[in-house]
Amino acid sequence: MDFQSILQGWLTSFIDFFPKIVAALVIFLITIVGSGFVAKSAKKISAKRIKSPELLQLIFRVTRWTLLVIGTIVALDQVNFNVTGFIAGLGVAGFTIGFALQDIAKNFISGLMLLYRQPFIIGDAVKISTFSGVITEINIRDTVLKTYDGELVIIPNQEVFENPIVNYTHTKLRRRQVTIGLGYEEDSEKARELFLSAVQGVEGVELNPAPSIYVSELGESALIMKVYYWCDQKEENIFDVQSKVITTIKQISEENGINLPYPIQTIRLEKVE
Repeated sequence: MDFQSILQGWLTSFIDFFPKIVAALVIFLITIVGSGFVAKSAKKISAKRIKSPELLQLIFRVTRWTLLVIGTIVALDQVNFNVTGFIAGLGVAGFTIGFALQDIAKNFISGLMLLYRQPFIIGDAVKISTFSGVITEINIRDTVLKTYDGELVIIPNQEVFENPIVNYTHTKLRRRQVTIGLGYEEDSEKARELFLSAVQGVEGVELNPAPSIYVSELGESALIMKVYYWCDQKEENIFDVQSKVITTIKQISEENGINLPYPIQTIRLEKVE
């Protein structure tokens, strides 16, 4: 076979194959443009029922990548690519990689569950495991929390999902507690009434539910009393309010001569001859 015949065969094959290449490119370009449009539409429709920006972003990404994968497979099929064998190979490779990276897979699945259930959103004050602070990021693999000391803690989503989560932000009122040590020589009922009246007058303390004071135990050097009050954490800084409550109790005790003793240790010395 001479060179001219070979060249003519290549040219004929190219002419026959060219429309398939064009069709594959057109399908691929339409997929790129269309996946973004459809994903935005799905996000917009979902926004009517879902208010979480994190979950809406997840819907956008999943929709877009699903359409991209489907469109790419259809485009490859146009050029006689062995799509079935390729998918089977991906399945085996995916199983192998998934087994090797099972911790990452667990964090990914836990992240999807957290985004779906939404036990917290960005900006919520929470306690996760032993860490307390404000949520700054919610990712597919991990959750980022900024502690009240200014430290950034990156917690794997599997640990977040498997541990108890305390969300301080989702409730309007939050109960706080102050412990008082009252001298045994004091009139406990009178002191209780004075302290209760004083706490009720502190700015930021809710009157409904009303504050309460109970004697909790007989301490070694004082009668232990517990002050319970509620604070609107959406309107007030709970730490400022607690500081005011403690300062007010101290002030009232000084004005009324109420003894708030500190632990005293008595040492007896005996003369040994």
